Amino acid sequence: MSWMENNMVEEKPDGAGAGRNRGKVTDVETYGIERIPEKDRNASAFDLFRVSFGGANTFATAFLGAFPILFGLSFWQGLAATVTGLVVGALLLAPMAVFGPTNGTNNAVSSSAHLGVHGRVVGSFLSLLTALAFFSISVWSSGDALVGGLNRLVGLPQDMGSFAVAYGLFGGLVLVVCVYGFKFMLLVNKIAVTAATLLFVVGFIAFAGDLNLNFEGAFGTGFDGVGVAGFIPAFIGAALIVMSNPISFGAFLGDWARYIPTATPKRKVMGAALLAQLATLIPFVFGLATASIIATKAPEFMDPAAPNYVGGLLAVSPAWYFIPLCAIALIGGMSTGASSLYGTGLDFSSVFPRFNRVQATLFIGVLAIAFIFAGRFAFNLVQSISTFATLIVTCTAPWMVVMIIGFITRRGWYDADALQVFNRRQTGGRYWFNHGWNLRGMAAWLVSAAAGLSMVNMPGQFQGPLGNLAGGVDISLPASLGLAAVLYLGLLWICPEPRGVFPAAGPRWIPSKDTPVPPVIDAAGNTVAAGTPEAAAPDLHGDFDTELVGQR
Repeated sequence: MSWMENNMVEEKPDGAGAGRNRGKVTDVETYGIERIPEKDRNASAFDLFRVSFGGANTFATAFLGAFPILFGLSFWQGLAATVTGLVVGALLLAPMAVFGPTNGTNNAVSSSAHLGVHGRVVGSFLSLLTALAFFSISVWSSGDALVGGLNRLVGLPQDMGSFAVAYGLFGGLVLVVCVYGFKFMLLVNKIAVTAATLLFVVGFIAFAGDLNLNFEGAFGTGFDGVGVAGFIPAFIGAALIVMSNPISFGAFLGDWARYIPTATPKRKVMGAALLAQLATLIPFVFGLATASIIATKAPEFMDPAAPNYVGGLLAVSPAWYFIPLCAIALIGGMSTGASSLYGTGLDFSSVFPRFNRVQATLFIGVLAIAFIFAGRFAFNLVQSISTFATLIVTCTAPWMVVMIIGFITRRGWYDADALQVFNRRQTGGRYWFNHGWNLRGMAAWLVSAAAGLSMVNMPGQFQGPLGNLAGGVDISLPASLGLAAVLYLGLLWICPEPRGVFPAAGPRWIPSKDTPVPPVIDAAGNTVAAGTPEAAAPDLHGDFDTELVGQR
């Protein structure tokens, strides 16, 4: 009897939560990337909402909200760009939430089904790099806001020592939360969602007297043709920067969703991920509104070449709002940092299974904190890491497309046991493909990511060789997304996948070929599970089609 069959015997078949071991918040999480049994999946779609929203309801997101003003847009133009980018990005992200409940593991491991059991390291390293970049941004922005606020409140010197203490405080607290694991992180985000939202609302009140909804940018109205030559690139660029924020969650959304029971309707899980990103309109609009105030009252802080949003915010804030600013910095830094670093430790343990989750989190956490100090004080990488984060998101977007199209063509069906072959140092199984690599998914991702990077156009930061292909407009994200979809579907038609990776109902949209599933063999050369003939295994997870129409 296979590992998956043993698990199925022991688990509650209804997945409704009866007999599930909830444990204490202060219990150190023991699960890593292995499939979490149904009896221990105690999270809900609303928990996913709180973790996702809490991780983005911070100063880092508010800073992204300032970019439309930095690009020269007016308040209303900036709001239109923000809403456009946020909605498109949230719609792209939402399907990435279904892999966690379906397979009980993170998205990098789930990608084995589409990139191969070795090719899944692409998702792991994308997640590692994305989480490291956003963890650094979170600690730097929150630490700067905390030190700046305390300077205005009690005269704390803004020197290297103060910043070092602030960064160390954030980094250490975040590491503690991540070591305890998912439940402790969920508690932090439960507090963060409510507290940070209220503090942002208080901020709108604090700046209401200075807010000018008629703030004009550099392009006139833009919409009626005045200044349109510069307006269109600025509008698209601002929308893409906003869009990159929800896309950045794609690689590690499954880190949190894997605790949701399999039977939870997928529309609820996707809805939670969608609403969490739409809710970030609060910090985005806060950043947009305050940036327009800073551009009017303290324009020296809004130099596009070296923007200092936090410094400008402190310069224009009323004195009574300094304490709420410090609170947002503390709460937001904790929630965003924990969300990022938790995924980093989890993915490191997935690439190097000899490390358990706690060991991997401690190892990566210490390295990440050291990087934060070196990047801030030794190499001044604050702006460079923001550029790096944008480039990583450009590479993540086509990976997400491969995952989503793969989910649709497989009808939402996966062999959860076969996904764990890499982690157990085994070979073979449904997702072995060509020596552990699915060249269809790998080729689609690699070509699309390379094309996207070549089209990046970030003036003063990074410009790819094709950055001026669209007259200065940064089309890297839409180009990589569209190219990945066309290439992957085309390759699935030209080189059909084995019949064994699909459910009994067969593939959707594409053909398949009759190829036997190879046996699973352990490191000692012993056969763990026999191979199967061409026909697919029974559908153990149900058909995604029937669930969507309410027949499940």
